[in-house]
Amino acid sequence: MGGLRRRSLLAAAGGTAAAAGLANTGTPQAPARPRAAASAATGASASTGPGEPAPAPGDRPGPYDRQVAALLARMTTDEKLGQLQQLPWAYDTGPGGPGTRAVEEAARRGKLGSVLSIFGARTCNRLQRIAVEESRLGIPLLFGLDVIHGFWTTFPIPLAQAASFDPRVAARDAEISAREARSNGVHWTFAPMMDVTHEPRWGRIAEGNGEDPYLTAAFAAAKVRGYQGERLADADRIAACAKHFVAYGGAEGGRDYNTVDVSESRLRNLHLPPFRAAVDSGVATVMASFNTIAGVPAHANPHTLTDVLRREWGFDGMVVSDWNGVQELVPHGVAEDGADAARLALGAGVDMEMTSTTLVTHGRRLLQEGRISARRLDEAVARVLRLKYALGLFAHPYADEGKAIGGPSAEARAAARDAASRSMVLLKNDRGVLPLHAKTGSIAVVGPFADSPDLLGTWVMPPAARKFPAGTVLDAVRQAAPRSTVRYARGVDPQGNDTGGIPAAVAAATASEVTVVVVGEPPALSGEAAARSDIGLPGAQERLVEAIAGTGRPFAVVLVNGRPLTLGDWLARTPAVLVAWHPGIEAGHAIADVLFGRTDPGGKLPVSFPRSVGQIPIHYNHENTGRPYDPDDKYTSKYLDLPDGPQFPFGHGLSYTTFRTGAPEVSTDRIAASALRRGETVEVATTVTNTGSRTGDEVVQLYLHDRAASIAQPVRRLRGFRRVTLPPGTTRTVAFRLTADDLGFWTNAPHGDFRLEPGTFDLYVGTSSATENKTTLRVI
Repeated sequence: MGGLRRRSLLAAAGGTAAAAGLANTGTPQAPARPRAAASAATGASASTGPGEPAPAPGDRPGPYDRQVAALLARMTTDEKLGQLQQLPWAYDTGPGGPGTRAVEEAARRGKLGSVLSIFGARTCNRLQRIAVEESRLGIPLLFGLDVIHGFWTTFPIPLAQAASFDPRVAARDAEISAREARSNGVHWTFAPMMDVTHEPRWGRIAEGNGEDPYLTAAFAAAKVRGYQGERLADADRIAACAKHFVAYGGAEGGRDYNTVDVSESRLRNLHLPPFRAAVDSGVATVMASFNTIAGVPAHANPHTLTDVLRREWGFDGMVVSDWNGVQELVPHGVAEDGADAARLALGAGVDMEMTSTTLVTHGRRLLQEGRISARRLDEAVARVLRLKYALGLFAHPYADEGKAIGGPSAEARAAARDAASRSMVLLKNDRGVLPLHAKTGSIAVVGPFADSPDLLGTWVMPPAARKFPAGTVLDAVRQAAPRSTVRYARGVDPQGNDTGGIPAAVAAATASEVTVVVVGEPPALSGEAAARSDIGLPGAQERLVEAIAGTGRPFAVVLVNGRPLTLGDWLARTPAVLVAWHPGIEAGHAIADVLFGRTDPGGKLPVSFPRSVGQIPIHYNHENTGRPYDPDDKYTSKYLDLPDGPQFPFGHGLSYTTFRTGAPEVSTDRIAASALRRGETVEVATTVTNTGSRTGDEVVQLYLHDRAASIAQPVRRLRGFRRVTLPPGTTRTVAFRLTADDLGFWTNAPHGDFRLEPGTFDLYVGTSSATENKTTLRVI
């Protein structure tokens, strides 16, 4: 395929709009869709050796080259190595306190490039003044923070945002987060995370966008644009970081930091597409991942960091290690010691080292011994300096303390509330239990999370959690139904096995017309280092649900969760289930908005819900095998003790109204591969009709399947989605365009071989990945 290169980070700093987007998502002002993985990638040269400098063909002349070259010429080796060092700050100690003295001294000596986990305009300015006013060259520091789904205003977790199937949700989160963070001295966030995963046991699934590369790419591009805007130097923007590069979501067993063994085709077709979308959207930085990739740790992997990221994609930004990731090359078993780890990481393409200090400690000796080159060192330093120039730090190193945002605004809270309600997924709704009526005489609200503010989710800045906790479901129900008698009982603890409180919950349910049961995972059970071998409801929560079901009274279960859960036998006895995820600061109000029908549930699952943990990995985009499932043939791919397929498939989600999707129609049922390669497209259109009595949201989804290819293809691949709002009785036509990138695939060639082969394609259009509504397209 042709050689598309991303626009320069420096052009972005000068005001050039991002050039990437997803045409089939239906988001307003979305630029052209990025290529499927890296369709620029043909004929890349072989990687360098682990100790040799990594060429950077992505580096191109830019507006700061003169300033950077002049500064490099004045820098000592130690000062250069210092620019590649990032050290952590301590949340709860001010300048001069425990855990910060070493950082301040490094800044004073000009031997520090960046600090992470620091925020607050006054705190940041005090440290910045040391670097700018007391060091020899006065180079400003770059301040980074994990602003994952909010700064003061906590939005739903990223997995929940993906359930909205509306990238504008992620963009709005990023815009508000950037404004709040930059005003508090933060220049750089370590987000978005775009690790595609088929492992719900992996706690960090909460931080990503689920199991599909196309959906994840759409959200990655939107969030990058939301954080960075038109100019990084603007007072309300921060630099984004595409992480974790790459294939971290493939960790064996779902255990964090674990091995990933992946073929080149799987790497390029599944794991790389979101990163390409981020690069095409102008992402400023990329973070290496903790895992190995087919035996080679990502921090020492020139194939991914140099061959793909820089040679094929033309990325000219900065690559940062993950926390201690360079030093961990030693326990990985590829580096003999810290010096060897520094050589490997710098040679592979890492520019800045987070937390560990191997480059600063051993860099001078490595240079003297010829184990790293002066040219590679200057190249890495130049990337750091260019980012600082692009952010405007040399001209304006200090935050305006008088304009520091101290908490969520009403506008920000409204956006978080809307994002949370748009992200919720109605799994089932038998007998019309939902929506609830505000005039209901009595409502019971029970469960360990019914009156809990612990609904913000993983990766929330500690001061934000303390100062701005989530609103509770109980309070929100009382406000939504002010004339109702609202009874409350906790029932059980989130993780404990004590069932002594269940009788009180049963009594509340028995005395009420309807019950809302709020159960799920504490946020501490998801996120980094939070892998679970059993992903059912923790503790005695299932027993609580079963007891409420035993009352025979109408009830609905609200799940607050950071991952897909296995829903036990209680599911069959539960008439209504709403997945609220971890909804953020406006959790209570957003849940009540959906429960009472103020907002129609329109979210869809961005990841399959397994029937049992023994099914994992289970995902919609699997390969067919030579013996696909047949219930009447034992010798086909299945489990003896489980029905085929997930409990709820990718893309599933109900509404309070009903929809009908028409048969898909194509602009042509036959097209030449050569025409597609020249840029011609095929339009796929369908109609969607609201056949119910309420206005509601539906997400129309387009999938394709290549029946026969030189490499076995997934049974379905998402290639378009659009969320639409329809009044009752109305119909809308939704159209998608398929390109060569949609219909082709990557082979196992390490240099990047993208193929578009003749053949027959099944095109499915519907409201989940399980739709059978299809037509065919022939590529000749």
